[in-house]
Parts: sequence; structure tokens; C-alpha cells
Amino acid sequence: MKPETLVAQALHAIDQQTGDIVPPIQLATTYARDDQYALRGPMYARDENPIFRTVEQVLARLEGGTSALVFPSGMAAATAAIRACVKPGDHVIAPRVGYFAVRNWVQRFGARWGVHVETVDTTNLDAVRGALRPGKTKLVWFETPANPTWDVTDIAAICELAHAAGARVGVDSTCATPVLTRPLELGADLVMHSATKYLGGHSDVLAGALITRADDDVWAEAKLIRHDEGPMLGPVEAYLLLRGMRTLYVRVEKQCQTAMAIAQRLSGMCDVLYPGLPSHPQHATAARQMHGGFGGMLSIQTGGGADRALAVVKKLRVWVPATSLGGVESLVEHRASVEGPNSPTPADLLRLSVGLEHADDLFDDLAAALR
Repeated sequence: MKPETLVAQALHAIDQQTGDIVPPIQLATTYARDDQYALRGPMYARDENPIFRTVEQVLARLEGGTSALVFPSGMAAATAAIRACVKPGDHVIAPRVGYFAVRNWVQRFGARWGVHVETVDTTNLDAVRGALRPGKTKLVWFETPANPTWDVTDIAAICELAHAAGARVGVDSTCATPVLTRPLELGADLVMHSATKYLGGHSDVLAGALITRADDDVWAEAKLIRHDEGPMLGPVEAYLLLRGMRTLYVRVEKQCQTAMAIAQRLSGMCDVLYPGLPSHPQHATAARQMHGGFGGMLSIQTGGGADRALAVVKKLRVWVPATSLGGVESLVEHRASVEGPNSPTPADLLRLSVGLEHADDLFDDLAAALR
């Protein structure tokens, strides 16, 4: 079956006893054994709540992986993935552009644990090739499209370079979602999602996910990190994540259509950063590896620095000024303010997360605020 069918039915997860078409929330933390003291099923809820397994099976199928793990946040998933791949003395390539909390964490982690972290423009294959240290580089990690300028990295090309040097590749595919890009099919070893965003899709659940191409030693280490340190998703959160995922395709397809329409109409009014526009520096790469759309995220540069950008935000009536992305409501964020005084994000940049409102309402609101 097509992925749209698989996810809409949550892999046809119908309860055999009751006929429930929605997997129930099971709050039990422990499970009774039979009269022979044998387990009837799970032993303890930290790793084995039944709804976790359903969510993970859906995620693995969507991404074309062998296994998946859910976490209580995208940060928990990303840090577990990176830690599972490296040990002291190893070398890691991290992206120049990407979610600032991961970028800051990996630098601190490297300094504390003796892991050399090198920041590279991963859209530049020559730069990546020059940074790789065969036998020493253990991980190339990047986000594509990359927050907040939506740079697009060529996944297949990076995988070819990294694997030739003996390194694994991990991709933060939060904003592409499995609807548009499946990194494992392009050669990546791990794919990560901040499931809080498009997978959940309703701004009401905090979650993260990892999916692997192979159940190898790195995957075993990631599972051990989750088991031993306990960064587990709660059963209610897992239920909400699964509920959100069932409408993933229809939401993302609509958001892509609206984002493209807004990007095209705004392009004559201000600088627009969106992979779907021919003016985007990696448009050709995006067109090759993103199928069905170019995502629901774009950024605009208003000119005039932070004062001008914040003045535009103040005039908006439909767009909600808030952090996060991927929900049904459209959000606007001044990234430089959020990231702080050392932010590399241009001061006049506004990040736009397109929701499910009418495209005309969203555009008219922006156009009026930019005048």
C-alpha cells in the first residue's frame, strides 16, 4: 500500500479484542506475569508500552527504515543519535546552518567529551570533502532544508563522500518530513525528526524520533542510551503523535502548496528564501530530492535590520508570533531575537511556518505589514 494509506490507518492497527480503530492509551507502568511467572507481553513501560511500538512501526515504514525509536523531544533524539555514533577522539562534521540548539549542544558536547566537531557548509561538496578525515570522521550530521535559511544539502552526494571515508550520515529531516524526502533511501544511516513539528502537526505534543537504515552497533547503542538514561515518550504523548501522523500527508501537501504561492507572490516585495523558487541557490538539488513539494517553511528578509523586522511582526494580524513550526496555524518568528546576541541569523530575517489557513489571508496580512 501507498504510505498515505499506511499512515492514515496507522498500519491498520485495529484492536483484535474490541475492534477499536484507534490504538488506546495504556497508562500501566508494569504488567502481571502468568502463574508460571512468565511474561504475557511487556515487562515494564519504559521501553515497552504497546502504543510506542505502534508509533515506531509507522515511523519505520514511512521512512523505509528497519527500526524506529521515539523520544520525549527532538533534542533528545538528536543528542542520542550523535552520542551513539562517536567516542572520545573521534571527528564529527556538523552543519554551518541548522537548528541553533543542536548546533550549540554539539559544540559543548565535543568540548566536554573530547570529540572534535568541525562546522562545515554541507551544501558545498568540496568543503565536506576537504573536512572528511578517513578513519577519524565517524559522523556527518546535517539538516535539510536547514533552519532558518532553508539551505538544501545533497543527501546522496554527502552519503557517497562520507561512506567512502568510513563515516556514517545522520539527517535531521524535520522540515522535509517523509512526505517530501526519505533520506534513508538516498543512503543516510539515520534520520531524525523533531516530531513536535510536522509529524505531530497540532502544536500540542513534544516528541522526537530516530529511524535507522540498519539494526547495527550504532542502533544498539542508541537503544541502550534510551533504555539506561530513560528519555522516553509518555503514553499520552505517543497517542497524540500517532493521531497527528494520521493526517500528515494531507497537511504537508496543503502547506507546501500555500508556501509556494506565498513565496511567489512575496518575491517581488522582499527577499524570499524558499527552496521552491528558482532563485534559491540549491533549487536544483531540492527539485531532485524533494518530491511533491518544497516544504511549508520559508523566510523573508525585510531589510532595515531587526527594528524593521520586528515592526513588520507587530503589524501582523493573521500570523501568530511564536516559536516552533509545522502546526496547523501559521507562525512568524524573528530568529535572531530567539537565538540571542551570538546568532548568525540575519537581523532582518523572519521565519514563516505556513499552516492551513487560506493562502489569500496569509499573503494579504504579510503584504499589508510590509508596506
